[in-house]
Amino acid sequence: MRQVNLVLVLACAFSGCHNAEGQQDAARQPRTPGGNTLAVVDPARNSSAAGDFKASHVIVANTAYYKAGPQQAQPPDGTFQAGTLVSLLKSAGSYSLVRTAGGIQAYVATDSLQVSNSKVNPDIIALAEGNNQFACDLYGRLRSEPGNLFFSTGSISTALAMTYAGARDKTATQMANVLHFDLPPDRVHPAFSAWMAGLQRKENGIEFAIANRLWGQAGYPFLPEFLQITREQYGAELGQVDFVQQTEATRRSINTWVEEHTNNKIKDLIPSGVLNHLTRLVLTNAIYFKGDWKTPFKEKATTNSPFHVSTAERVEVPMMYQKNDFRYGVIEDMQILELPYVGEDLTMLVLLPTQIEGLVSLERKLTQENLDKWLASLRKQEVDVFLPKFTLTSQFNLNDVLQALGMTSAFDPDQADFSGMIGKKELFISAVVHKAFVDVNEQGTEAAAATGVVVGVTSVQEPLIFRADHPFVFLIRESKTGSILFMGRMVNPKT
Repeated sequence: MRQVNLVLVLACAFSGCHNAEGQQDAARQPRTPGGNTLAVVDPARNSSAAGDFKASHVIVANTAYYKAGPQQAQPPDGTFQAGTLVSLLKSAGSYSLVRTAGGIQAYVATDSLQVSNSKVNPDIIALAEGNNQFACDLYGRLRSEPGNLFFSTGSISTALAMTYAGARDKTATQMANVLHFDLPPDRVHPAFSAWMAGLQRKENGIEFAIANRLWGQAGYPFLPEFLQITREQYGAELGQVDFVQQTEATRRSINTWVEEHTNNKIKDLIPSGVLNHLTRLVLTNAIYFKGDWKTPFKEKATTNSPFHVSTAERVEVPMMYQKNDFRYGVIEDMQILELPYVGEDLTMLVLLPTQIEGLVSLERKLTQENLDKWLASLRKQEVDVFLPKFTLTSQFNLNDVLQALGMTSAFDPDQADFSGMIGKKELFISAVVHKAFVDVNEQGTEAAAATGVVVGVTSVQEPLIFRADHPFVFLIRESKTGSILFMGRMVNPKT
């Protein structure tokens, strides 16, 4: 049987925009990250039995808890995962007493709580945890690439999930293992649908858009069941094109669609030569994010300052500055800073080695388990923040990386089984192309991505300075689930 191929194309873009200064709350009441006053729940209404549990708040980031009281000098008793539902029993300033459905009663940082208007879908939490593990795995493989790095796990996972809908047997098993899909197959796609719906918005200084599309050879017998999943769960309609006779025109059409859905930030995603007369399906995902900082940097405070690319090389870059309260911590040989966007549903996390040449050591430690521990140690403190303005674009062919992670069958013409797409073993993945763009400035951040499938706290008595004047890692996360949406490193802002 003559093998024909499918291609995955992924794009993401992210950039700065306008924002008003955050306002101070004169009353100084305990507040959620979204700015709402914490509503204390009557303990008498909350039995430790799960059946009587009434959730009032959700933990928005992996957070350490203390059963005996908020004693930071003592080791925490454990960590509540992002998305844990709790009842608020008592607010005690920077710490609050909460109880979980399982009966754990403990103190947590007040700024880790957000009013829960509805039950968090546990499948979304499971999906987010798997995506984060995949993000760390992927970063571990891509970090050997020289220079700056940026990619969107959300975009890559979504495009591969659509492909997974048509995978069967060994091909499906390998994809699930690499992508850390721990949910049963019939729950993976609804979880993605709910996750995407929760992210997409255009309001109050935040724009987040996700678009999916299938490009299939006209007349090719795609199964209705496969097209139903991609249409209903991912919003991906099938566009009929002619790869056989009009390969180049089709490539230009797909690239134009990607450009339009990333606010013109991702251009020429599919290079010439990726598609050919044997291509039968291209699955595309495009993500665009534009967010204002909750507290923007003032342009007049930006000055040219040295950035140490290495101990032997430095460049002059525009360095932004502000002094404000942020979640911050010093862990081992690094500083960690969390910068929230408007509404605090989305945040940027910056991991800065203490040494100029410390990036390689930090990257070796970058696992999901370590990231959870580091995030749990952050506390809101006043910090002098110095962060460079930067713009970068990264593009990858992910074939080799995905195969190195264990997804080999999907790329092998003799072993690939995508019979869930057409009813027979005729398709294999020929390329997974990803391109991502990010722009960080005083007002906020703009990012776009497209993919195609072809632990201590620094004393508050001393001034805290976070000066990102040498290579660092950064992530953009969704707070409620902890999902990593974008991930990268800045080695040289001038390149």
